[in-house]
Amino acid sequence: MTLTISVPATSANLGPGFDSVGLAVNLYLTIEVLEPTTHWYIQHELGAEVPSNERNLLLETALQVLPSLQPHKIKMLSEIPLARGLGSSSSVIVAGIELANQLGQLNLSGADKLAIATKIEGHPDNVAPAIFGNLVIANSIDGKTNHVTAPMPETGLLAFIPDYELKTSDSRQVLPSEFTYHDAVAASAIANVAIAALLTGDMALAGQLMEQDLFHESYRGKLVPEVSKIREIGHAQGAYATYLSGAGPTVMIMMPLDKLETIKSKLDAQKFSGQLLELTVDTQGTKVVH
Repeated sequence: MTLTISVPATSANLGPGFDSVGLAVNLYLTIEVLEPTTHWYIQHELGAEVPSNERNLLLETALQVLPSLQPHKIKMLSEIPLARGLGSSSSVIVAGIELANQLGQLNLSGADKLAIATKIEGHPDNVAPAIFGNLVIANSIDGKTNHVTAPMPETGLLAFIPDYELKTSDSRQVLPSEFTYHDAVAASAIANVAIAALLTGDMALAGQLMEQDLFHESYRGKLVPEVSKIREIGHAQGAYATYLSGAGPTVMIMMPLDKLETIKSKLDAQKFSGQLLELTVDTQGTKVVH
Protein backbone atom coordinates (compact mmCIF):
# COMPACT_ATOMS: atom_id res chain seq x y z
CA MET A 1 0.00 0.00 0.00
CA THR A 2 1.27 3.46 -0.92
CA LEU A 3 -0.40 6.38 0.79
CA THR A 4 0.45 10.04 0.19
CA ILE A 5 -0.82 12.90 2.35
CA SER A 6 -0.31 16.50 1.25
CA VAL A 7 -0.99 19.49 3.55
CA PRO A 8 -0.72 23.16 2.52
CA ALA A 9 1.12 25.95 4.29
CA THR A 10 -1.03 28.61 5.89
CA SER A 11 -0.90 32.34 6.52
CA ALA A 12 -2.73 33.22 9.74
CA ASN A 13 -4.31 36.32 11.30
CA LEU A 14 -4.56 38.45 8.14
CA GLY A 15 -4.09 41.41 10.48
CA PRO A 16 -6.96 41.62 12.98
CA GLY A 17 -8.17 38.02 12.63
CA PHE A 18 -5.88 37.11 15.51
CA ASP A 19 -5.80 33.36 16.34
CA SER A 20 -8.99 32.85 14.31
CA VAL A 21 -8.45 33.57 10.59
CA GLY A 22 -6.16 31.77 8.17
CA LEU A 23 -5.52 31.30 4.47
CA ALA A 24 -4.14 28.15 2.79
CA VAL A 25 -1.29 28.78 0.32
CA ASN A 26 0.55 26.63 -2.21
CA LEU A 27 3.59 25.41 -0.30
CA TYR A 28 3.23 21.81 0.85
CA LEU A 29 4.22 19.23 3.40
CA THR A 30 4.06 15.79 1.75
CA ILE A 31 4.02 12.53 3.68
CA GLU A 32 4.54 9.26 1.80
CA VAL A 33 3.68 6.17 3.83
CA LEU A 34 5.82 3.23 2.75
CA GLU A 35 6.10 -0.36 4.00
CA PRO A 36 5.07 -1.55 7.49
CA THR A 37 8.04 -2.02 9.85
CA THR A 38 8.73 -3.04 13.42
CA HIS A 39 9.67 0.53 14.38
CA TRP A 40 8.59 3.91 13.07
CA TYR A 41 11.16 5.62 10.87
CA ILE A 42 10.81 8.98 9.09
CA GLN A 43 13.16 9.71 6.21
CA HIS A 44 13.57 13.48 5.80
CA GLU A 45 16.09 16.20 4.95
CA LEU A 46 15.07 18.70 7.63
CA GLY A 47 18.25 18.42 9.69
CA ALA A 48 19.40 16.54 12.78
CA GLU A 49 17.23 18.65 15.11
CA VAL A 50 14.07 17.11 13.58
CA PRO A 51 13.60 13.58 15.02
CA SER A 52 13.15 10.56 12.75
CA ASN A 53 11.30 8.45 15.32
CA GLU A 54 8.24 8.69 17.58
CA ARG A 55 9.50 12.01 18.96
CA ASN A 56 8.74 13.63 15.61
CA LEU A 57 5.63 15.83 15.89
CA LEU A 58 4.01 13.88 13.02
CA LEU A 59 4.12 10.62 14.96
CA GLU A 60 3.48 12.20 18.36
CA THR A 61 0.23 13.52 16.87
CA ALA A 62 -0.75 10.32 15.06
CA LEU A 63 -0.12 8.18 18.15
CA GLN A 64 -2.05 10.62 20.31
CA VAL A 65 -5.03 10.04 18.03
CA LEU A 66 -4.54 6.25 17.87
CA PRO A 67 -1.74 4.70 20.00
CA SER A 68 -2.16 1.24 18.44
CA LEU A 69 -1.06 2.24 14.93
CA GLN A 70 1.14 -0.24 13.05
CA PRO A 71 4.59 1.32 12.56
CA HIS A 72 5.60 2.23 9.00
CA LYS A 73 8.52 3.75 7.18
CA ILE A 74 7.59 7.29 6.14
CA LYS A 75 9.12 9.74 3.71
CA MET A 76 8.60 13.40 4.66
CA LEU A 77 9.21 16.31 2.30
CA SER A 78 8.39 19.90 3.25
CA GLU A 79 8.43 23.08 1.18
CA ILE A 80 7.24 25.06 4.24
CA PRO A 81 10.07 26.94 5.99
CA LEU A 82 10.38 26.28 9.72
CA ALA A 83 9.53 28.99 12.29
CA ARG A 84 8.70 31.61 9.66
CA GLY A 85 4.97 32.18 10.23
CA LEU A 86 3.67 29.87 7.50
CA GLY A 87 2.21 27.10 9.64
CA SER A 88 5.04 24.56 9.47
CA SER A 89 4.12 22.88 12.78
CA SER A 90 0.39 23.07 12.04
CA SER A 91 0.91 21.26 8.73
CA VAL A 92 2.70 18.45 10.58
CA ILE A 93 -0.08 18.20 13.18
CA VAL A 94 -2.75 18.02 10.46
CA ALA A 95 -0.71 15.42 8.57
CA GLY A 96 -0.35 13.36 11.77
CA ILE A 97 -4.10 13.37 12.34
CA GLU A 98 -4.69 12.33 8.72
CA LEU A 99 -2.06 9.60 9.05
CA ALA A 100 -3.93 8.12 12.02
CA ASN A 101 -7.24 8.60 10.22
CA GLN A 102 -6.05 6.68 7.15
CA LEU A 103 -4.02 3.90 8.77
CA GLY A 104 -6.59 3.41 11.53
CA GLN A 105 -9.59 3.73 9.16
CA LEU A 106 -11.20 6.14 11.63
CA ASN A 107 -13.44 7.96 9.12
CA LEU A 108 -12.93 11.28 10.91
CA SER A 109 -14.97 14.21 9.60
CA GLY A 110 -13.40 17.58 8.83
CA ALA A 111 -14.92 18.94 12.04
CA ASP A 112 -13.43 16.01 14.00
CA LYS A 113 -9.98 16.70 12.57
CA LEU A 114 -10.26 20.42 13.35
CA ALA A 115 -11.29 19.73 16.95
CA ILE A 116 -8.32 17.39 17.48
CA ALA A 117 -5.87 19.72 15.74
CA THR A 118 -7.07 22.76 17.71
CA LYS A 119 -6.70 20.89 20.99
CA ILE A 120 -3.09 20.05 20.10
CA GLU A 121 -2.14 23.40 18.52
CA GLY A 122 -4.09 25.60 20.95
CA HIS A 123 -5.92 27.74 18.37
CA PRO A 124 -7.44 27.03 14.95
CA ASP A 125 -6.10 29.81 12.73
CA ASN A 126 -3.42 27.69 11.00
CA VAL A 127 -4.80 24.17 11.31
CA ALA A 128 -8.25 25.04 9.90
CA PRO A 129 -7.09 26.22 6.43
CA ALA A 130 -4.51 23.40 6.38
CA ILE A 131 -7.44 20.96 6.64
CA PHE A 132 -10.05 22.70 4.49
CA GLY A 133 -8.10 25.00 2.13
CA ASN A 134 -9.26 28.49 1.13
CA LEU A 135 -10.01 31.19 3.73
CA VAL A 136 -11.21 29.86 7.09
CA ILE A 137 -12.57 31.79 10.06
CA ALA A 138 -12.67 29.65 13.20
CA ASN A 139 -12.85 29.83 16.97
CA SER A 140 -12.50 27.48 19.89
CA ILE A 141 -14.07 28.12 23.30
CA ASP A 142 -14.37 25.60 26.14
CA GLY A 143 -13.32 22.78 23.83
CA LYS A 144 -15.96 23.53 21.17
CA THR A 145 -14.66 24.55 17.76
CA ASN A 146 -16.62 26.33 15.04
CA HIS A 147 -15.47 27.23 11.54
CA VAL A 148 -16.62 28.92 8.34
CA THR A 149 -14.81 28.20 5.07
CA ALA A 150 -15.06 30.74 2.25
CA PRO A 151 -13.41 31.42 -1.11
CA MET A 152 -10.72 34.08 -0.95
CA PRO A 153 -11.38 37.11 -3.19
CA GLU A 154 -9.02 37.30 -6.14
CA THR A 155 -5.68 38.65 -5.00
CA GLY A 156 -2.02 38.44 -5.89
CA LEU A 157 0.15 37.14 -3.04
CA LEU A 158 3.82 37.85 -2.36
CA ALA A 159 5.55 36.45 0.71
CA PHE A 160 8.83 37.91 1.93
CA ILE A 161 10.41 35.17 4.03
CA PRO A 162 13.37 36.52 6.08
CA ASP A 163 16.48 34.43 6.63
CA TYR A 164 15.95 34.52 10.41
CA GLU A 165 13.51 32.45 12.46
CA LEU A 166 10.95 33.87 14.87
CA LYS A 167 9.45 31.28 17.18
CA THR A 168 5.78 31.75 18.08
CA SER A 169 6.62 31.56 21.80
CA ASP A 170 9.05 34.51 21.46
CA SER A 171 6.58 36.44 19.31
CA ARG A 172 3.82 35.97 21.91
CA GLN A 173 5.99 37.35 24.71
CA VAL A 174 5.78 40.88 23.30
CA LEU A 175 1.95 40.92 23.35
CA PRO A 176 0.00 42.66 26.13
CA SER A 177 -1.62 40.45 28.76
CA GLU A 178 -4.88 42.43 28.70
CA PHE A 179 -6.79 45.17 26.82
CA THR A 180 -9.04 47.87 28.19
CA TYR A 181 -12.73 47.42 27.37
CA HIS A 182 -12.55 50.38 24.97
CA ASP A 183 -9.53 48.98 23.12
CA ALA A 184 -11.07 45.50 22.95
CA VAL A 185 -14.26 46.87 21.37
CA ALA A 186 -12.24 48.91 18.85
CA ALA A 187 -10.02 45.95 17.91
CA SER A 188 -13.04 43.67 17.57
CA ALA A 189 -14.89 46.17 15.35
CA ILE A 190 -11.91 46.40 12.99
CA ALA A 191 -11.76 42.59 12.78
CA ASN A 192 -15.51 42.28 12.19
CA VAL A 193 -15.55 44.69 9.25
CA ALA A 194 -12.33 43.22 7.78
CA ILE A 195 -13.91 39.75 7.71
CA ALA A 196 -17.16 41.12 6.28
CA ALA A 197 -15.16 42.82 3.52
CA LEU A 198 -13.29 39.59 2.72
CA LEU A 199 -16.53 37.60 2.59
CA THR A 200 -18.15 40.13 0.24
CA GLY A 201 -15.10 40.43 -2.02
CA ASP A 202 -14.14 44.02 -1.15
CA MET A 203 -10.37 43.63 -1.06
CA ALA A 204 -9.69 47.38 -0.95
CA LEU A 205 -11.66 47.78 2.29
CA ALA A 206 -10.41 44.49 3.69
CA GLY A 207 -6.83 45.57 3.07
CA GLN A 208 -7.28 48.91 4.81
CA LEU A 209 -8.67 47.21 7.91
CA MET A 210 -6.08 44.44 7.91
CA GLU A 211 -3.44 47.14 8.30
CA GLN A 212 -5.35 48.76 11.20
CA ASP A 213 -5.02 45.67 13.41
CA LEU A 214 -4.77 46.48 17.13
CA PHE A 215 -4.30 42.94 18.46
CA HIS A 216 -0.71 42.08 17.59
CA GLU A 217 1.02 43.80 14.67
CA SER A 218 2.01 47.00 16.46
CA TYR A 219 3.79 44.86 19.07
CA ARG A 220 5.31 42.21 16.82
CA GLY A 221 6.26 44.61 14.04
CA LYS A 222 9.29 45.68 16.10
CA LEU A 223 10.63 42.11 15.76
CA VAL A 224 10.48 42.26 11.94
CA PRO A 225 12.29 45.44 10.82
CA GLU A 226 11.52 44.88 7.11
CA VAL A 227 7.74 45.19 7.53
CA SER A 228 7.54 49.01 7.57
CA LYS A 229 9.56 49.42 4.35
CA ILE A 230 7.60 46.66 2.61
CA ARG A 231 4.32 48.31 3.65
CA GLU A 232 5.57 51.69 2.38
CA ILE A 233 6.38 50.16 -1.02
CA GLY A 234 3.01 48.39 -1.04
CA HIS A 235 1.15 51.64 -0.42
CA ALA A 236 3.08 53.44 -3.14
CA GLN A 237 2.33 50.71 -5.69
CA GLY A 238 -1.36 50.10 -4.95
CA ALA A 239 -1.22 46.94 -2.81
CA TYR A 240 -4.32 45.96 -0.88
CA ALA A 241 -2.48 45.12 2.35
CA THR A 242 0.81 44.20 3.98
CA TYR A 243 0.63 42.07 7.11
CA LEU A 244 2.67 39.78 9.32
CA SER A 245 1.92 36.17 8.47
CA GLY A 246 1.08 34.34 11.69
CA ALA A 247 3.62 35.17 14.38
CA GLY A 248 6.07 36.37 11.71
CA PRO A 249 8.68 36.96 10.49
CA THR A 250 7.17 36.31 7.03
CA VAL A 251 5.57 39.45 5.61
CA MET A 252 2.63 38.89 3.23
CA ILE A 253 1.62 41.42 0.60
CA MET A 254 -1.79 41.25 -1.13
CA MET A 255 -2.35 43.20 -4.32
CA PRO A 256 -4.40 43.35 -7.53
CA LEU A 257 -2.97 40.80 -9.97
CA ASP A 258 -1.91 43.53 -12.40
CA LYS A 259 0.27 45.14 -9.72
CA LEU A 260 2.12 41.97 -8.75
CA GLU A 261 5.11 42.15 -11.09
CA THR A 262 5.78 45.83 -10.32
CA ILE A 263 5.64 45.30 -6.56
CA LYS A 264 7.81 42.20 -6.88
CA SER A 265 10.50 44.12 -8.79
CA LYS A 266 10.40 47.02 -6.30
CA LEU A 267 10.87 44.59 -3.39
CA ASP A 268 13.62 42.67 -5.21
CA ALA A 269 15.49 45.98 -5.59
CA GLN A 270 15.60 46.35 -1.79
CA LYS A 271 17.87 43.30 -1.53
CA PHE A 272 16.41 42.26 1.82
CA SER A 273 18.04 39.20 3.39
CA GLY A 274 15.51 36.49 2.60
CA GLN A 275 13.43 35.13 -0.26
CA LEU A 276 10.45 36.63 -2.04
CA LEU A 277 7.90 34.07 -3.20
CA GLU A 278 4.87 34.51 -5.41
CA LEU A 279 2.10 32.36 -3.91
CA THR A 280 -1.47 31.40 -4.74
CA VAL A 281 -4.40 30.36 -2.57
CA ASP A 282 -4.73 26.61 -2.04
CA THR A 283 -8.39 25.67 -2.47
CA GLN A 284 -8.25 21.97 -1.57
CA GLY A 285 -6.62 21.71 1.85
CA THR A 286 -5.36 18.29 2.91
CA LYS A 287 -5.23 15.82 0.03
CA VAL A 288 -4.95 12.03 0.32
CA VAL A 289 -3.88 9.76 -2.54
CA HIS A 290 -3.94 5.96 -2.24
